[in-house]
Amino acid sequence: MMNSGHKADVILCTKLIKGFFNSKSVDKAVKVMDILERYGEPDIFAYNAYISGLCKVNRIDSANGVLSRMRARGFSPDIVTYNILIGSLCNRGKLDMALEMLDQLMDDRCLPTVITYTILIEATILEGGIGEAMKLFDEILSRGLKPDMYTYNTVIRGMCREGLMDEAFDFVRSLTSRNCKPDVISYNILLRALLNQGKWDDGAELINEMFSNRCEFNVVTYSIMISALCREGQLDEAINLLKIMIDEGLTPDTYTFDPLISALCREGRLDLAIAFLDYMISSGCFPDIVNYNTILSALCKNGKSEEAMEVFSKLDESGCPPDVSTYNTMVSALWNNGDRIRAYRLLSDMFTKGISPDGITYNSLISCLCREGMVDGAIELLGDMRKIGFLPTVVTYNIVLLGLCKAHRIGDAVLMLEEMVEKGCQPNETSYVLLVEGIGFAGWRVEAMELANTLCEKGVISNQSLRRLDRTFPIVDVYGSFVQTEIKS
Repeated sequence: MMNSGHKADVILCTKLIKGFFNSKSVDKAVKVMDILERYGEPDIFAYNAYISGLCKVNRIDSANGVLSRMRARGFSPDIVTYNILIGSLCNRGKLDMALEMLDQLMDDRCLPTVITYTILIEATILEGGIGEAMKLFDEILSRGLKPDMYTYNTVIRGMCREGLMDEAFDFVRSLTSRNCKPDVISYNILLRALLNQGKWDDGAELINEMFSNRCEFNVVTYSIMISALCREGQLDEAINLLKIMIDEGLTPDTYTFDPLISALCREGRLDLAIAFLDYMISSGCFPDIVNYNTILSALCKNGKSEEAMEVFSKLDESGCPPDVSTYNTMVSALWNNGDRIRAYRLLSDMFTKGISPDGITYNSLISCLCREGMVDGAIELLGDMRKIGFLPTVVTYNIVLLGLCKAHRIGDAVLMLEEMVEKGCQPNETSYVLLVEGIGFAGWRVEAMELANTLCEKGVISNQSLRRLDRTFPIVDVYGSFVQTEIKS
């Protein structure tokens, strides 16, 4: 079109820029903006869409660079531009830079809005605490701006996050004097905080207050109560509350079912958990991968790996493709059942689908190999793990240490401990206890307990661990009686 002499249409180009960013085609979005600047007349909406897209793909420096291009064309960034940049910086934990952007905004004679301050308050609560956030809230009022319910609820959430429940309640009850009525979100924030602390009596009072203020429960309100009941082990009461919720005409979502399915699986009521899963599908609330992973994990732990494989095989057609956690669960279950061939096939399938393994994947595989006595394979996998950028944790090393000690390869275990230190992974008490046990079970009880005493004196292992080791490897003196190691109190 441009080569034929047509002018680039700003509305069309803006839509293309948004579309390419949404589909992760960043280079094409950049190219469209270049075409618009060369063959058309970009407006503030086009620049804001472009800056927003760059921020979403973490190209903040490039987004800042666009400000200069805007100014060169006679455009001043508006408050939307700055809100996009400030929000992006806050989302990436760069609060200091976001506050600098606030100063820059005012230098450009662009007035901040309630949205600007709310973004900053939310970030300040996470990084600096509610005290610092309230300074920004006071600045809103001093500028004559009127906070909205999103701002108020952000402050309430911040107070609850720091356990300042009295202050949060006082703040909510002060809203009427600010010509603002608490909404169901305000009450849900308070209710969640109370029930998370096990304060059921206070929660009941709050629910009564909601009724008296004619604030109707929503799906989130019920989900909070159901989740709390499940945590307390009151599963039947949680199920009854679910029925009441449905009778009230509310449709439960995946967040409502998550705690119920988890609790049912913990109690071994797998049939009912699967029935809930079927109910979700039939009622149009499609389970997410978290729901499926919970069911699969429970089935595998209860020795029902074949049933788990049936569920697993239908995940793609259910519109919920497996993630790395799903594969971790299934591979570990198949391996533990002795079905290595299918475990390897699943791993191959995982790589084919482009799902990258995580630390749990490697730890599970290394553990499986060690349990099967294939310690050299586990050590090789440990090396592969480092090559692709996964740093083994102390848990990973301890799994290998256990495998080496069980194989009575004490020399290799000592070398592995040295390697941990060289690689910057500090051994923990378990690491040293495993080594002592390995030496003892290999037949060197005296040497094992001498090492244990030395480690205890240096504060590397606790007195409790030393007592347990002493019971495991009692030393017999020349007269045939047992000698107990002297343990410092």
